[in-house]
Amino acid sequence: MMKKIVFATNNENKLREAREILSPLGIEVLSQAQAGADCDPEENGTTFAENAMIKAKAVYDCVKMPVFADDSGLCVDALGGRPGVYSARYAPKGQECGKLLSELENVQDSDRRAAFRCVIAYVDRDAEFTVSGDVQGKIGYEERGTNGFGYDPVFMVGEKSMAEMTSEEKNKISHRGAALRALYDALSK
Repeated sequence: MMKKIVFATNNENKLREAREILSPLGIEVLSQAQAGADCDPEENGTTFAENAMIKAKAVYDCVKMPVFADDSGLCVDALGGRPGVYSARYAPKGQECGKLLSELENVQDSDRRAAFRCVIAYVDRDAEFTVSGDVQGKIGYEERGTNGFGYDPVFMVGEKSMAEMTSEEKNKISHRGAALRALYDALSK
């Protein structure tokens, strides 16, 4: 029997990734809307873990089913870890990559290291915990590819941007993929 779990998001891109990774493992992922949770909690934490737990608890309180939520972002070494927990609010939607490339305009290749980080919070009747995952890379010099979203077109892993990878390639190495596999491992114990 497939286990049902609610993902505290209405972001179709994140839902698709979670379903692609967890469905083969026997977990059916419902969006919070599918589960009947009409809430949009304020993410006012100062860490990825705090924000993920705020979302997971709020949706759990609405649906009383197992829930997970993620908070993730891009941490760029040359920017002191920014945009970090504020990645979604760093620039107007669709302008994130442009702003980032502008800020890194005069930064040399060796100083363009970055990481995508993802923390997942899980809440059900008997448990609350967090797991995390990350992927190391660097910021490229231009937007490349059309398969990703957010900062994927400028985040390089080797010679490819995350937006140049197939979903399967990205899910194998991505921060969210690593965190989702850690969630699965934790739920399997």
